Formats: sequence, C-alpha cells, structure tokens
Amino acid sequence: MSYQEIVYEENGPIGTITLNRPQDGNMFTERMCHEIRDCINDIRRETRTRVIVLTGAGDKFFCTGGRKDGMEDTQLYAGVLPTLEMYESIDRLQKPVIASVNGFAVGGGNVLQMVCDITIAKESAVFRQVGPMVGSFDAGYGTWYLEDLVGKKRAKEMWYRNPKLSAKEALEWGLINHVVPDAELGAFTTKIALEIANRGAFALASIKAAFNARHGGVSGLSRMAHDLLLRGYLDSGEHDELAKAFAERREPDASRFGH
Repeated sequence: MSYQEIVYEENGPIGTITLNRPQDGNMFTERMCHEIRDCINDIRRETRTRVIVLTGAGDKFFCTGGRKDGMEDTQLYAGVLPTLEMYESIDRLQKPVIASVNGFAVGGGNVLQMVCDITIAKESAVFRQVGPMVGSFDAGYGTWYLEDLVGKKRAKEMWYRNPKLSAKEALEWGLINHVVPDAELGAFTTKIALEIANRGAFALASIKAAFNARHGGVSGLSRMAHDLLLRGYLDSGEHDELAKAFAERREPDASRFGH
C-alpha cells in the first residue's frame, strides 16, 4: 500500500514503520492513525515480517502526540477511535513491536512507545505527559500501561506534574528498556530486532497474548484462546483423534492425549 503520512519498509524479517511528519513533530493526525492501523493489519496477515520497528522521521522527534485539528470532532465518541484503534492494532499484533525513540516522545507519542513491546531510546530523547497542561488526558492506555511500567506513584506524578524525563531517567523509572548513544540507535535497534526474529514466532505470539489478556478483559482472554486454538490446538494429536473418532462414531483413544 502507499501511504501519505507514514513510510513502511521491509528489510529481511524486520518491518519498519516511520511516522513521517517531521515538520510537525511527527504528530499523528486522523489519517496517520488510520495508516498505522491499516499497515499493522496488513503485517498481521503475512509471514515475511517477524518483528516491527516503530520510529519517527528526522532526528529530533519520535512523536509529539496528536493534532486536534487533524482529528475527527472530539466532542463525538467517534473522535477518539482513530487513536484508540492505532494503539490497539499495535497492542494486539501477534508480532513483537520495538519503539526506536529518536527524539521527543510527548503526550500521545509517549503512550505510543508504551504500547510497543520494547523501547530503545537515544540518549538525547525526552519523555513526557502533558495532557493536563494543554487541556487533554488519556484515561486508558496512557494511565493503565504507564502504571504497569513505572508504578502508581510515578505514573500519577507524570500526569499531575508533567515532568520532562531524560532517556536516562526514563530507564531508571522502568519506562523504557535501553538507552544508547544517539549515533548508535539504528544499529542497536536492528541488532535487537534480529535477535528477536530468530525466536519462535508461535511462542512469541502466545507470550504477547498472555501479557495483553489481563487488560483486554473478556476480549483479551477470548483473543488468546482463539489464537491458541487456531495456531496450536488444531495441529495437535488430541484434535486429530477427537475429530477422527467423532467421524468414525467411536470412542476416542484418550491415552494419546498429553497434559
């Protein structure tokens, strides 16, 4: 697919999504949210790509949140859907997603890196929540996932006081995984992505589903059960024996079933 506000590139097992609005801090618009969601859904359906890297164009901004004048009417519930669907598409993708933070990750941009599975930042990156300063807030992913990462007290401080965190401070707080010199961000991200790409895809998908099920409620648990059914159980000896026994109108050989 061709996109206007993101760039998607494949390099072996690694797919890279680049937010491509550097002139505006890589802020996401309604179009960008839809493009990220659609790109992720395309990646979901193919097997070439094993790991996704999410980054920003340029060397100053990862993402500085969303443009209100580029979103739907925020007085309508539909106005929140593009952003939510973008977060959900990343969270629900069965493949690992790495945020490669190349600059400011502010507001929705910080939430965007939080919903990724692993975050690698360059030393000069900055992390911040600014909602209450600018007349906004995130009472969903931006609070629940932030609390999981840094703890309730620090999560509340990030939302109440809106401090700027350096990459080093973000690492100390548990908000991100790695900090590297600015010039080494791309190479280090590729190294980690290739390492993960060599792991078992089914195992990684199952682990990610298990992590997400707690926040997903019935939907999350159902998704995990559905994925395990389609991607594991239907290929097991238990499934084959039960289906064959039913078709042959006989009792199945239960001794063949493992635990």
